[in-house]
Amino acid sequence: MERFLYTGNPARVVFGQGTIASLPEEADRLKARRILVLSTPEQASQAADIAKSLGARVVATFSKAQMHTPVEVTADAMKTVERHDIDALLSVGGGSTTGLGKAIALRTDLPQIVVPTTYAGSEATPILGETDGGRKVTRSDPRILPEVIVYDVDLTLTLPVPLSVTSGINAVAHAVEALYAKEANPVVSLMAEEGIGAIVRALPRIHADKGDVEGRSSALYGAWLCGVCLGSVGMALHHKLCHTLGGMFNLPHAQLHTAVLPHAVAYNASATSAAMERLSRALAAPDPAMALHKLAKGLGAEMSLRDLGMPDGSIEAVADQALSNAYWNPRALDRKALVQLLERAFRGDEPRLG
Repeated sequence: MERFLYTGNPARVVFGQGTIASLPEEADRLKARRILVLSTPEQASQAADIAKSLGARVVATFSKAQMHTPVEVTADAMKTVERHDIDALLSVGGGSTTGLGKAIALRTDLPQIVVPTTYAGSEATPILGETDGGRKVTRSDPRILPEVIVYDVDLTLTLPVPLSVTSGINAVAHAVEALYAKEANPVVSLMAEEGIGAIVRALPRIHADKGDVEGRSSALYGAWLCGVCLGSVGMALHHKLCHTLGGMFNLPHAQLHTAVLPHAVAYNASATSAAMERLSRALAAPDPAMALHKLAKGLGAEMSLRDLGMPDGSIEAVADQALSNAYWNPRALDRKALVQLLERAFRGDEPRLG
């Protein structure tokens, strides 16, 4: 056993069916009396329904969360925080809403309760990615980590199948990179393998029947594990590419991660034999990159960055920005190889090792 360092992130997790009934108890535990409810415009009604049990503790709502956490949206939300003397945040939704809550918490250190409705996993991390002027910048800070996560499987039963697939594979990406992260350790690797396996077994069941409770439970459990993995170690090439593409072109987050992941895995496979062995076990396949591509495509995911909105003629600019402030990666970043990776992802081709 080689020397390693493991740091556990402190968060309270409530998991099961019907768990949103525990929100008043969790608010009391945090001594929250003036709560701001956060959501996207599309989930405003659902967030209001979920927050009803909190009664008079809810003093304001903000339903303008957006993908990639634009700083101007956070600035707008901060006006509501200050106007209503908010003492806690309730974020209901996926990564966009969670990101907004985390951005507010970074600026105020307000406690957060997160009720995820997708498999984003960001609720389990002290990491925040914010977009400003076409560039997405990430940071990690203890203030960013939500204090309480309430996972209610019932809330995911109506999540559309296409989004379930891409949200699930987005979660898988967190754990994949944790397997070969610079800070990788045995504890996180165990969680990563378990989380990946739970999700990839669940997604075909959800695709066949979106109301499959056992499949939904497995996917949500896996998403939590994958999120913990992301929050415990560093990120590498996959996340750098997605942050670059998301910041430059505002591409849909989960779909973007789904399209890029097989290519990033193929790029790093030769430098990460131990991680690939674990990933092969989790996927029950000898070629993890190809297995991820076939799984996503077979479940209907769009695998072409062009069709997700990446402009023609932008590959060179993406490569330049990704290399300008690169994350650590197990394989050295070669510009020519990176451009070839992006070209394949742009077209939606199968990943290529090497």
